[in-house]
Amino acid sequence: MRLLRMIGSGLAAVTMLTGGILAETLQPEHWLDWERAGAAQISPDGNTIVYTRSRVDQMNDRWASEIWMMNADGSKQRFLTKGRGVRWSPDGTRIAYIADGHCKTDGHCKKEGAQIFVRWMDAEGATSQVTHVRHAPRMLRWSPDGTRIAFRARVPAQSEWTVKIATPPKGAEWNRNATVIDTLHYRQDRVGMIKGFDHLFVVTADGGTARALTEGRWHTSARFSGTVQSSPFAWTPDGSHIVFDGNGPDGATDEAALSSHIHKINVNSGDITQLTSTPGFWASPALSPDGETVVYGGKVETISTYGPDQIRRISVNGGTETVITADLPAGAANFLFTRRNDRVYFSLNAEGTTQIMRLNMNGRMEAVTSGNHRLSLDSITSDGAFAGRGTNPSHDFDIVTGTVTRGRLSRLTDLNADILEDVTLGNVEEFWTDSSDNTRVQGWVVTPPGFDPDKKYPMLLYIHGGPHAMYGVNFNFVFQAMAAKGYVVVFTNPRGSTGYGAAFANAIDNAYPGRRDFDDLMAGVDAVVSRGYVDEDHMYVTGCSGGGVLTTWVVGNTDRFAAGAALCPVINWVSFSGTADIVAWSYKRFHKPWWEDMETWLKHSPLMRAPHITTPTLFMTGDKDLRTPLAQAEEMYSALKMLDVPTKLVVMHGEYHGTTRIPSNMLRTIAILDKWFKEWPEAGGAERE
Repeated sequence: MRLLRMIGSGLAAVTMLTGGILAETLQPEHWLDWERAGAAQISPDGNTIVYTRSRVDQMNDRWASEIWMMNADGSKQRFLTKGRGVRWSPDGTRIAYIADGHCKTDGHCKKEGAQIFVRWMDAEGATSQVTHVRHAPRMLRWSPDGTRIAFRARVPAQSEWTVKIATPPKGAEWNRNATVIDTLHYRQDRVGMIKGFDHLFVVTADGGTARALTEGRWHTSARFSGTVQSSPFAWTPDGSHIVFDGNGPDGATDEAALSSHIHKINVNSGDITQLTSTPGFWASPALSPDGETVVYGGKVETISTYGPDQIRRISVNGGTETVITADLPAGAANFLFTRRNDRVYFSLNAEGTTQIMRLNMNGRMEAVTSGNHRLSLDSITSDGAFAGRGTNPSHDFDIVTGTVTRGRLSRLTDLNADILEDVTLGNVEEFWTDSSDNTRVQGWVVTPPGFDPDKKYPMLLYIHGGPHAMYGVNFNFVFQAMAAKGYVVVFTNPRGSTGYGAAFANAIDNAYPGRRDFDDLMAGVDAVVSRGYVDEDHMYVTGCSGGGVLTTWVVGNTDRFAAGAALCPVINWVSFSGTADIVAWSYKRFHKPWWEDMETWLKHSPLMRAPHITTPTLFMTGDKDLRTPLAQAEEMYSALKMLDVPTKLVVMHGEYHGTTRIPSNMLRTIAILDKWFKEWPEAGGAERE
């Protein structure tokens, strides 16, 4: 059926001869039939798994979310219901999930928006809508006795600063009131205006009126640079308290500070106690089975761009904060316990892979899993059976299971097998290379299907965002689609990336972008060029967000690339700091604010390299992007137009940060990149002063 749909939509299959067999390569149109596996929840008895499964809704150009179910051995996979955010009840008899509310009729049909549903997991499968709330619920958590469900929702609020004007005449249609803003962070990418505060609620599992546990002008979740996160919270085993992160009702009022603490609230009285006191950003609390210990992650307050990642513990009653480990290659969160109180499990990024880790309370840490994959640990039973998602270079995220004692993984789904079974993918090969300052840099190269090392190929350097992020061995549709078009795709983790320890990530402190990350990127390019199969007159560079920053920096410092494409870039740190949704983060790029050290801010702004750019460079940003607003791309585009450098500005409609969230825009992004690069076959070769 899927093949028929692709042919019907006009997919022109591209084939090649491989050993006498006609094989298809991955095409952008395959994305229209792509599927994704979401968080997997294993039942308390370990016998059943429910998970979120997303697919492209071609008619509405969006992703549709469904809940699927299967036995723990992968058998009997079947659709269960439409929805998301599914969680098992503690006794395994029910699931709770979020879906659109039923249609209520008051003279005409009105949809209620997102609501909480509970479904019995017996043969009857009776389902009840248990909330009728005005504010969309998120992050469901069952009480330990299964009688209540706690959730988070954003409660609208307005500025208390108001004015009164004349009353409109009867029947008049006046303009709406002005929006008054009095907070540093007042909007968020993919959200829009932050028109309220995230609070905790509880509702009985049988349905009823949801009761607010918290209120006021503060958030019950950690805010990274003003963006409200979906950080987890946890019930105490006796159901008397909930532990959560954020600043709390009496927390820091300095919005520029990256601050969060661990709190607990008495569910009956509403009394809130702040448990942690060390200044820093502490989040993602989890409770031991005996209810005595809270484990959480984060980092201490620092002037540096990136501080060491830690995992700590503290008594549920407060007291001494103990560092369990401060020797992490990257940040850790979403901690899970089995029935044992002395160890916790979580996923951790390191050197391009993501493994499931076991951390004892004495600080001993070891990997439960191993291999060339990236994993997400989503749920675990008291006996140590876990469910999650896994991906590798040839498979996108699928559902995987295992046990913490053996660590051997079983892949239970193969959601895109019907697409990939007749598709030849590009080969993905890892490499390491030397860069400046005795730095070792990890990277990967994707060669085109049917690759012949004796031939010459165009090369595409694809730079990741962040900058504190990590490329790895996960499946990447865009890389494979570009390889199928004949490009050798190179991607690396330059200094500033996570997964290699805090010193590596902090190497760009007060100097991003700059010499170190540029050197590392060029070292990766040189390593692949030295293999002899790259056409050096046909080399290209691109990336989104932090990758857009570095793309613009690269073409501002060398003319060895035939063309560049900076997607959703930051061009001017000064203007960015006042127009992006992450104001506090922008001011953490440098040790002093711009009015105290304008020289450093401008020195590392790609806009200042505009007079040195001769490389044809395209800019692409979403028209709804609040993270790296369109005006950033416009600044460099207009400068290059004035400098008579070939350039184009591409505005992706309907997109927030990034250019591929809307399914059809994924196809457009690939097509635009390919078309732009093919227009520029010539390049120079010297690095500029």
